Amino acid sequence: MSTAGDRLQDTARKAALALPDVSHGRPFTPGLDVYKVADKVFLIVTDDPEEQIITVKCEPEHARALERGYASITPGRYLDKRHWISLGPTPTAWSSTGCGL
Repeated sequence: MSTAGDRLQDTARKAALALPDVSHGRPFTPGLDVYKVADKVFLIVTDDPEEQIITVKCEPEHARALERGYASITPGRYLDKRHWISLGPTPTAWSSTGCGL
């Protein structure tokens, strides 16, 4: 667990909840906070202290540019790699090894 990871996740949660018509739940597993608008998921935040990431829906061209520009941004973990990106507080072992992608 890291302070930077806590800040990343807290900021993402607060930003999501500040948007109009957002719903929040845990429909997949108790360890994943899922944020939706109009029943469409746009943000997933983990509760795993060893893997403090957020996963965000993103336009494919923006996603690729972000991945090229930041080592801590990788294709979406466990999701469609075209439309999702995962962000961590720092580059992680799983992003550099491809584990879980």
